[in-house]
Amino acid sequence: MSESTAPKLTVQSWLVIIIASIGFLFDTYQLLMTPLAGPQAISELLKVPLSNPAVSEWAGKLLWLSALSGGIFGLLGGWLIDRLGRKSVMALGIFIYSLSPVAGAFANTLNAFIFWRCVTFVGVCIEFVAAITWMAEVFTDKKQKERWLGITQAFASLGGIIVAWVNVWIITHSKGLPHLGMPLALGSTDPGSWRYLMLTGIIPAIPIALMLPFVPESKIWREKKEAGTLKRPSFAELFSPQLRRVTLVTAGLSACAYGVAFGCLQQTPLRIVPGLSDLANVRKQLKPLQDEAKTLNAAFDQTLPGTPERGKALAPIKVNAGKQKPLQDEVKKVGSESQEYQEIGGLVGRIFVALLIIIGIGRRAILRTLQIPGLVVVPLTYLLLYHKDASTFAWGVAAVGFVTTAQFSFLGEILPKVFPMHLRGTGGSFATNVGGRMIGTSAAFLTPTIAAKFTDLHSPFDQMATAAGWIGLGIVIFGILIAFGLPEPKEENLD
Repeated sequence: MSESTAPKLTVQSWLVIIIASIGFLFDTYQLLMTPLAGPQAISELLKVPLSNPAVSEWAGKLLWLSALSGGIFGLLGGWLIDRLGRKSVMALGIFIYSLSPVAGAFANTLNAFIFWRCVTFVGVCIEFVAAITWMAEVFTDKKQKERWLGITQAFASLGGIIVAWVNVWIITHSKGLPHLGMPLALGSTDPGSWRYLMLTGIIPAIPIALMLPFVPESKIWREKKEAGTLKRPSFAELFSPQLRRVTLVTAGLSACAYGVAFGCLQQTPLRIVPGLSDLANVRKQLKPLQDEAKTLNAAFDQTLPGTPERGKALAPIKVNAGKQKPLQDEVKKVGSESQEYQEIGGLVGRIFVALLIIIGIGRRAILRTLQIPGLVVVPLTYLLLYHKDASTFAWGVAAVGFVTTAQFSFLGEILPKVFPMHLRGTGGSFATNVGGRMIGTSAAFLTPTIAAKFTDLHSPFDQMATAAGWIGLGIVIFGILIAFGLPEPKEENLD
């Protein structure tokens, strides 16, 4: 069907587009709640200061547990997409990731908070694959399908920007918000601001619940299901001679995209930015306070909860934290700016991929336009621009965000095409969840491990930047090599 004869978008079509856009936007929104709310929640629920080493330790565990949960149950969700239908499982994923943050907002223990964060991650992992499969089959016209799949995925980058804005607003206004029965923060007459941020996770469930009855299930999937000709999905079939290569290649590409995201970009605001030359004076003022905080926290850990001794040990930690706050706020401001540049770069990258798809560029050619620049921008940003000023470094981070985040849109567009219809959910889920969210996210631990090897660099921030540069370059090279095995997708793979 040519562009001139493409069917006009109906009200139902626009509802499909709106639901998919909301789903993709809140995928990112829900995931990026964790770095914003996690440290505060862990500190409050463990009843230890934010500077206590236990907070960083549990934050790492939270990241690993949520990724593992999302990978395992997201893979099961992919199988359900092929068994139960695209629309129904997509709705299930959205409601899971909408309701679980609300439950997490009322958590009284750290275990409960971590459990609900893992459930949220599971919902996101299910929804993403279901949504791209649904969108790829709801639109019958090739050009319309490619255009709207690319455009709706661009909304994912807006999620990171919006959750940061919402968090700032909540921090500013939380004192005047109703408590809604939530537990109060330790030593406060109000709930912690992180609980209000978690409550905002319910937002996507409301419009989705209203619109979902008026949009269709995938017509192709439904007709085959009703006719009894739909094959049963099988994990083993992903590794059959016909599909083994595409399964491994797409999983590898997903792992590489997530590897750069978690090994480089996610490390930047908190573990690399503080080492920028612009913050040298701040670091100098912070060092004696941070050294003092380590001593005070060690003494705090020797006391028992609820004892007068713990109260006495906590008092000087609060004084120390008060002295650190204005200095830490300067560091956080620069980190937030780099995060914003990253998100904007990612948004532009997603739009760029959508435009290339619309004009008909081959899929392997699109992938090369993202991977080959990565050979330059990743090491350039973390090995060279890092040693310049914060503004120059931020532009480098935007470039890395561009070439990395755009690959997520690329994968979202190509995955439904390279697997047969009865395996689109299962295959897409294996690539995204096992390859990306289970294997790729391990770079978050690999980069700090490698950083510790650069003992000639005295600053831990310099160590992290150097490790991110080399790890990122290695991942990009590996991605380019395995991309040679990616087949150019056919028009439609129904059998």
